[in-house]
Amino acid sequence: MEKLQKIDIAKPFLSVDEWKAIKKPIQNGWVTQGKLVTDFESSFSNFHKTPFALATTSCTTALHLGLIALGVKPGDEVIVPSFTWISTANVVEYCGAKPIFADVDPSTFNLDFDDVKRKLTKKTKVIIPVHLFGLCCDILKLKRIIPKNVKILEDAACASGSKFFNNFAGNIGDAATFSFHPRKIITTGEGGMLSTKSKIIYDEICKLRNMGASISDSQRHFGPTPYILPEFKILGYNYRMTDIQAAIGISQMKKLKRIISRRKEMAAFYSESLSDLEWLILPKTPKNFSHAWQAYVTIVDPKKAPAKRNTIMETLEKKGISTRPGTQAVHMLGYYKKKYNIKSNDLPKSKFCYQNSMAIPLHNNLSLKDLKYVVKCIKNLDSKKNKI
Repeated sequence: MEKLQKIDIAKPFLSVDEWKAIKKPIQNGWVTQGKLVTDFESSFSNFHKTPFALATTSCTTALHLGLIALGVKPGDEVIVPSFTWISTANVVEYCGAKPIFADVDPSTFNLDFDDVKRKLTKKTKVIIPVHLFGLCCDILKLKRIIPKNVKILEDAACASGSKFFNNFAGNIGDAATFSFHPRKIITTGEGGMLSTKSKIIYDEICKLRNMGASISDSQRHFGPTPYILPEFKILGYNYRMTDIQAAIGISQMKKLKRIISRRKEMAAFYSESLSDLEWLILPKTPKNFSHAWQAYVTIVDPKKAPAKRNTIMETLEKKGISTRPGTQAVHMLGYYKKKYNIKSNDLPKSKFCYQNSMAIPLHNNLSLKDLKYVVKCIKNLDSKKNKI
């Protein structure tokens, strides 16, 4: 009897390097935001060729700060894709503004620009394009269809290291945010980063993430005037990353190029090996885009598949292969559905992606044997001997 393998949908790529890295802040006793956070920010901004980067507790909090810095207030509208993680919409609610859901293009899982045009109003303050699963949204095309006064906040949660026309994610909009959740390309456990080219936005968020303080803890601690306390002229938040997290982040940044390179190899293996399945629509990378492959998300064609998507996922789970829906259609979730009286068919493409997308295992701990097993089990789903 063949031994059942267990293959996770995702797993952080950690090693003894990260274990050694966290010793420094633990030994020196400076475990909150300090020099290592600054070093992590510098490493991230240098890699992505962006002038400024600020570490936060999560991508969600980075998005929240980004909207505040871009001037979003109650009464404003912010366009977000429906097919995304709920944080993209939640941060708009945090500001008292209204999220306006736009549909997505199933071929990229990113914003449908025709629907964006339909959703634009005089109240539109910001658009949050999501670079979903590591593929950049076409920000240049987006800029051509929106008024110049509308700001762009890139949700690059999945897109560390992704490129568009040789520009890294986070370099085209007014600001961008990244996630270091364990399912993302690199991790700090929890954590986020905001990048921007604007010194004004940078200075504002430096204060906002630190309770609105005029100077940081490290500036006070290492400065010559121990009696100085910070001034607070704005309402701020405690969205600071710790030096323990940053130590892990610095180690992860050293591996980022190698991590993405390996993910591209695995994605290419899947694409070549599964290309003959008519019922499984595979993700593609458009010309001039460099996909970072945070996830390998397919679509189970409901008209051609040997069974319903959920049945296929349950069958693969029994064989030890973890799968997940790509993400959710936020307009179909209880809070937003009820508050804004949205019908599931109001955004049909997002609904379709939510109900038919299937992510298969992709992470840097997978072996060639693992990949071959995943392919074998998927290809056997519609064989005569293994009919679901």
